[in-house]
Amino acid sequence: MNRSSRKAAAACGAAGMLVGVWLQTGTAGAAGLPAPAALPAVLWGDVTIPPGRDGIVEARGFTGPALGTGSTLTLTAPAGARVTGAPLDAPGYRGAVAADGRTARYTAASAERPWRDGAFPFVIAVPADAVPGTRLSGCALRLADADGAVRATGGCQVTVGLAEPTLARPESGVPLERRPAIAGRAHPGAQITVSDKDDEVCADTTGSDGLWGCTPARALPGGPNRLQATATLNGVSAASEQIQITVAP
Repeated sequence: MNRSSRKAAAACGAAGMLVGVWLQTGTAGAAGLPAPAALPAVLWGDVTIPPGRDGIVEARGFTGPALGTGSTLTLTAPAGARVTGAPLDAPGYRGAVAADGRTARYTAASAERPWRDGAFPFVIAVPADAVPGTRLSGCALRLADADGAVRATGGCQVTVGLAEPTLARPESGVPLERRPAIAGRAHPGAQITVSDKDDEVCADTTGSDGLWGCTPARALPGGPNRLQATATLNGVSAASEQIQITVAP
């Protein structure tokens, strides 16, 4: 017979939202005998953090049995990344980060309903040399009671994102010719597409020095316009801020 199940949910976010689940279950074993209770199963979601930046991962929504004072919630950073902060500003919990940055932990100190209310944020730093589109495995959440017994686990899959490209030329607000030179910076190797409102203007591939540039194949319409560059690499993308331009009639 199936044992009773205890469920919890985890949600994480950084430049996006991650959804996961803590789930404790038991299944029937051989010859119809009950199998030992399985360790909590994990459902994965996605969170994206660009190279060299920090992102917030939040755990929340625990609905299992009360764990009480002294219970702990621990996050282990994914491979190649570090956890740098446990910034929860709420009474009843203490946050601490390990010196090596591999883990961070919240401890329930005086909360009435530990882990049931609110969100528990952890800061994860992705290295500057991380390759966009790479998935960093090994991000893990563990909820333990005061005796250290694991009561629920969860995880998050961190994807290395792409930093926003920049538009260095043309300058905003300066009257331009109909086919102005357009240039900027982006991650090396990224495909760049420049759009005027909803229409593609020109495209290029970023060089190893991070520079790209292109010239519109057709004349831009006269009057006010706006330009935006979008970078794409290994299945992830990012867009620059829009710049307002004025094209000479």
